[in-house]
Amino acid sequence: MSILIANAIVLPCTDDMPVIDKGWVHVEGDTIKAAGAGEAPEIAGAEMIDAEGDLVMPGMVNPHCHMAMTLFRGLGEDVDDRLYRYILPLERKFVRPEAVRAGTALAALELIEGGVTSVADMYYFETEVARVVAQAGIRGVLGQTIADFDPPDHKTADEGFELTEALVAEFAGHSRVTPSIAPHAPYSTGIAVMERIARWSQDHPDVPVQMHLAESDAEMEWAQKTHGMRPVEVVEKAGLLRKGLICAHCLHVDETDIERMAHAEVCVAHNARSNGKAGRGIAPVEAMRKAGIPVGISTDGAMSGNTLDLFSQFAPVSMFAKLLGHSRKPMASIDVVRMATRDGAKVLGLDARVGSLEPGKQADLIRVSLASPRQQPIYDIYSTLVFATVPTDVRDVMVGGGWLMRGREVLSLERKKVLRDALQVAQSFKAEMARIDAVG
Repeated sequence: MSILIANAIVLPCTDDMPVIDKGWVHVEGDTIKAAGAGEAPEIAGAEMIDAEGDLVMPGMVNPHCHMAMTLFRGLGEDVDDRLYRYILPLERKFVRPEAVRAGTALAALELIEGGVTSVADMYYFETEVARVVAQAGIRGVLGQTIADFDPPDHKTADEGFELTEALVAEFAGHSRVTPSIAPHAPYSTGIAVMERIARWSQDHPDVPVQMHLAESDAEMEWAQKTHGMRPVEVVEKAGLLRKGLICAHCLHVDETDIERMAHAEVCVAHNARSNGKAGRGIAPVEAMRKAGIPVGISTDGAMSGNTLDLFSQFAPVSMFAKLLGHSRKPMASIDVVRMATRDGAKVLGLDARVGSLEPGKQADLIRVSLASPRQQPIYDIYSTLVFATVPTDVRDVMVGGGWLMRGREVLSLERKKVLRDALQVAQSFKAEMARIDAVG
C-alpha cells in the first residue's frame, strides 16, 4: 500500500525540529518512504490524501502508564487514605485478567483518540495487557510488575519472574509489542529482588527494565533509614542503574543523583500532571536534560492523573519548569514537543524506528486539525500544540502504515464494547466501595 499525504503543515521532528509550512509525506507499506516541502510529487498507484492545511507529525509517545488503571479514574478522589481504603482492596479482589483486559482496552481507545501511538506500561497480568495492545494496533513496551506488597497476580518473586518469562515468550519478536520487566520501585521490591532482576536482565538484554524511582518523601525516608542512601544509590548498588533503564518520576534527585543517572545512561519518564496533583513536587527536568539524560512526557495511570491525554501534560511540563526557573524561558514549547515525540521514543529505546518522520522509519503519524478558534492565529505552531490543542483536534492516526483512526473513528477497537466492559467492572467497584463505607 502506498499513501501520499499532501498539502500539510509537516513537523518531522528531526534533529533541528523544522516546520514545513506546506509539505507532504509518502508512506510505502509500513515505513516512511520520503517527506518534503512544496507540491507533492506524482507517485503512481499511491492513494492521495489532501490534508487541507492540517498538521502532520509523528505519533506521540507516552513512556509511563498503568493502562488498566483507567478503571480507577476519579475513584475516591477526595479521600485522604484512598490507597489503603479503596485502591489496594479493590485491586486484590477484582483485578483479574478480564478486568485488566477491560481497563487496557479503555486506555488504548483513549490513547489512540489522543494521538499517542507508543506507550510504556507496567501493571499486573501484563500478558493480557500485551494482547489488547496488539489488537488495538499501537506500540507498547509492556512491563510485568514485580512487587512485594501482595499484588493481584503473584505472591512471590518467583511467580513474578514466571509471569515475566511467559510475557517474553509470547511476544518475543513481535512487530509492535516489546516485553519488559518492571520492578515496582526500590522500596516495594527490595534490594535482593532488584539484584536478581539485574542478573536476569543481563541474560535478557533485549528486554527493557522500567521502574518508579525517587517519587515520594516516603521513598526518600525508606532509602535513608534502610540503606543510608538515596534511592538512586540503592538502585545503583543493586546493579540496576544501567543503560536504558526507564525511570518514572525522578522528583527527588539532586546534582549527584543526576550525575550518576547520566553516567549510567538511564532514561526518565516525566509525569508533571500526576505529580502536581499529588503535591509531590516538581522534577528538575531541565537539569536532567542538560546532563544528557533523555526525558519523555508521560501521563502516569488514570488513577493518579485522571487522563491519558498527553496534550494536557504539556502545559504543566512547561509551566513547572518556568516556575523552577522564575522565567518564561525554561522548557520552550519546541522542547516540549520534542520530548513528546523523538525524546520519548529514545526513552523507550524505539528511536531508531519511531519518533520522527524520516525515510526508513515506521510510519507512525497523526493528523491534527488546526481549525478551532482556540488555535488561531498561529504564530508558533509548537506553542499552539502545547497550550491550545486538545485530543479532539486529532483527526487521523496511523501506526506502521495502517490507519487506527480516520476522521475521529477508531477502527481497531469496538467503541461500544470497550465502554460497556469497563463500566461493568466499575459497577463491581462501586458496590465494594459501598460495602467498605458501610463497615466503616
